[in-house]
Amino acid sequence: MKRVRITLAPAGDYAPPVYRLLAGGASYLDRVRIVNWNVATPPTAFLLWLRGEYGRFEAELERRENVHAYEILPITDRECHCFFEGTVSAAARSLFENFTRGSLLTVPPIECHDDGTNTFTIVGTQADIQAAVDGVPEDVRVTIEAVGGDSVAPESAIGRLSRRQREAIETAFAIGYYDVPREATIADLAGELDCGRATAAEHLQKGESKLLAALVGE
Repeated sequence: MKRVRITLAPAGDYAPPVYRLLAGGASYLDRVRIVNWNVATPPTAFLLWLRGEYGRFEAELERRENVHAYEILPITDRECHCFFEGTVSAAARSLFENFTRGSLLTVPPIECHDDGTNTFTIVGTQADIQAAVDGVPEDVRVTIEAVGGDSVAPESAIGRLSRRQREAIETAFAIGYYDVPREATIADLAGELDCGRATAAEHLQKGESKLLAALVGE
C-alpha cells in the first residue's frame, strides 16, 4: 500500500458555495477541517470542525436552500463541530467519489485553506492512487505534497499551511521580518507578495497560528 498527501484547488461547479465559505470565503473562520463525510447517496453529509466565529457560519447555513439540515455542537466559544447535509452538484460529488475507487481510503481530516485549496491523505495501491490523480478533472488543480512515509498523518507542521501561508512565512523570513531587530515590515512583505497589507498580515497570522498549534500539540 502507498500513501500520498495531495492538495486540490476546486473551481467552478467543483467548489460548491458552502465549500467556498469553508476555504477562504468566510474570514471569520480561522481554521476548518472536514472531519468526515458521506457521499454514498444524496443528500451529502459532512461533519466539520471549525475554529472562529462559528455563529456566523450557522447563519449562512440557515439561509441556504441547498442545506437540508444542520446542527452546531459547541466545544468552546470559538470551536465547534458542525454537522450538515444538503444537495451538491454532480461535479462536486464526482470529485469526492474519485478518491473512493478501488482500494483507496481518504484519511480524515481534510484541511481547508484560505486560498480555496484543501489538503488530505489517501492510502491505497499505487495503481489506484495513480488512477485517482489522473482522474482529477482539468478544472481542478492537483498538487502532490508528499509520497510515502511511515505515517498517514501530516509529517511536518509546514504541511498544515496553505500555499499562500507558506509563501508568506518563507518570504517574511527571507526579508528579515523575524530578525531581531526587525528588518522588514508588513508593508515590505505585502510588496514582495504583490498583495495588500491586510491580506499579507492575514496570511502571516493564520500561518503562524497553525505552526504554533503544531508546536504545542493543540
